[in-house]
Order: sequence, then structure tokens, then C-alpha cells
Amino acid sequence: MNAPIQTAVSLEPRPLYGIGTVARLTGLKSDTLRVWERRYGLGASYKSPTGRRQYTQSDLDHLQLVAALVKQGVRIGEIAASDRKTLEVLLEQQGSTSGSRAVPPSKSRAVFLGADLCKWLDAHQGCISGVSALLARMSVDEAVASLGADQSADLLVVHCPSLTLQQIKGVEAIADRLGVRRTIVLYQFANEQWLAELERQGHSALQYPVEPSQLAFEIGRTQVEKETSEGIGNLSDLMPAKPRMFNDAELRAAAEEKIVIDCECPRHLSDLIRSLNEFETYSSACSVENWKDAAIHASIYAYTCQARHLMEKALQSALEGRTLNVESTPALKRA
Repeated sequence: MNAPIQTAVSLEPRPLYGIGTVARLTGLKSDTLRVWERRYGLGASYKSPTGRRQYTQSDLDHLQLVAALVKQGVRIGEIAASDRKTLEVLLEQQGSTSGSRAVPPSKSRAVFLGADLCKWLDAHQGCISGVSALLARMSVDEAVASLGADQSADLLVVHCPSLTLQQIKGVEAIADRLGVRRTIVLYQFANEQWLAELERQGHSALQYPVEPSQLAFEIGRTQVEKETSEGIGNLSDLMPAKPRMFNDAELRAAAEEKIVIDCECPRHLSDLIRSLNEFETYSSACSVENWKDAAIHASIYAYTCQARHLMEKALQSALEGRTLNVESTPALKRA
């Protein structure tokens, strides 16, 4: 089983599971899990500051593989010491006879760096339900000095309140050390020169505080890219996230617009967009325990964002023939 995630650097895994949740998600009894932990060391690898043992996402993924093989007749003693790759091969062999994929895709590993960002994620855990997350409540400089080369990740998300060249170099060093596929920098203050430098290096930049649905989309995209590279996903299903074109006041004003064609389209479209906005906010705080739900949870954000963007384009089109209240909808003048 995976070694405990805690090292000299304090990285907090998310999500965390209690034994009851793990029993439900694996189909095993709690007593069985306790026996496996005592005999084979297949237990919770994370220990909270209060001393409570909790299962990480890696623990759960490993136990799900073990449980699936045991249900197919494999003796626990024969596979208890096997690593994930070995277990996956065994399950793949089982699935090849039926032509289906027996092994669920592993979740992307994501490191979130920054004390404020980690605190924000504590209140928006729905954003990270689709990945195996590690929270690092430290600055870029602290991470450069202490983050070990033994860590690895698919995604790095860094909060840089004031983006500087020194921080960009620090982010680049951390990304290289972790071997990540993608890096997202969340900034509060930055000039065009430093943002251009981030883009030149292939990193993404979003202004902080970020819209939860947009961050969830970017995180979900990393998972899709990983699955695509493994031949089990289609990246073309997702499009880049779009910022909101209308705020609430503009939507209310648009609902009152009179257009050349006498219909209620602006009002209905405004209602639809407001509902999608509310759903984005709601789903950003939604927690997920079942791994199958978690696998599609990030996609829900992406598709909701796309639907909202298309409805905004439809509303913009409907309002092109407006005859009244032109000044009441500033977003239209910007389009």
C-alpha cells in the first residue's frame, strides 16, 4: 500500500475518509478492514493533528482494487503486499475477457500551494473532488526550500498574491521538481509583463479569488488530459472555460428589454442564466464521497459552464435588436 503521505513537508491530503465511508465504497465490512490493517498493514495512512487515522484517496483507490480482486476469488494474502500497478494488471486481465475496462482511471494528483488558497479550498471542497489533492499551506519561497524531490504531481496550483519575477522562477522550480503536466497561478496583483512571462512558459494564470466553477473546470481538464494520454478519454469533449458575460444586475435589466420581435425570450434566457449561475455556486461547495460520482463531478462544472456561456450568447443575440433601455445593459456595449 502507498506510504504515508505526510513527510518532512506538511502536505494535507484531500479528500479524507473515515472507515465507515471506506467500507461503503469498497463493499467491505468495517471489521474486515480492521483485520486487513492489523494483519497486512492495509490501513489508513494519514494521521490528523488530533491523532485520528483517516484514509486518503490513494488508500481508498488501493483498497478498491484489492476488494475487487478478492471478490473475484483471489486470496487476500496473495495480493496484500502488491503495489497498485500489479493490482491493475491483474484486474485488466480479468476485464480483457469481457472486453471492458476493469480498472477505473486513477485520479490526477494535484498540489495546491498557499495558505490563503488552502483555506479557501476548505470552504470549496467540491472544486477538488475529482482529484487526489495535497494542500501545502506555505508560500512559494518556503516550498522551494522545503518541498522534496520525492513528491510528484500532475497539476500544480499556486497562489501568488503579488506576482513577481522571483515568484515566477520559484513556481517554475517547483513545477520542474514535481514533474507536473500543468501549472495554474492564481494572482491578485500582476503586471502584463509577468503575465506574459507565465504564458510564455506554458503556465495558466487566473485572477484570485477565482470563480469556483472556473477552477473546477481547469482541474477537471487536467484529469481529462491524463485520461486522454492513457487512451481512455476524449479531450475534444471539453472547451475552455468562459468568464461570465452578465452580472445579476445586467441580467435583471436584460429581462426588461423590448426587442423588435415581440416575445419573452430575453426574460426566459435571463432566468435560465441566473439558474445556471446559482447551480455553479451550489455545486462548487458540493462534497462527493462515491468515487464514481467524483469521476464525473468535475465534468459537471465544465458542462454547466459551457451551457451558461451558450445561453449568454443567445441572450446577447436576442438583445441585438433592442429598442429600449440600451444604457441599462453595459455588457451589451462591451460585446
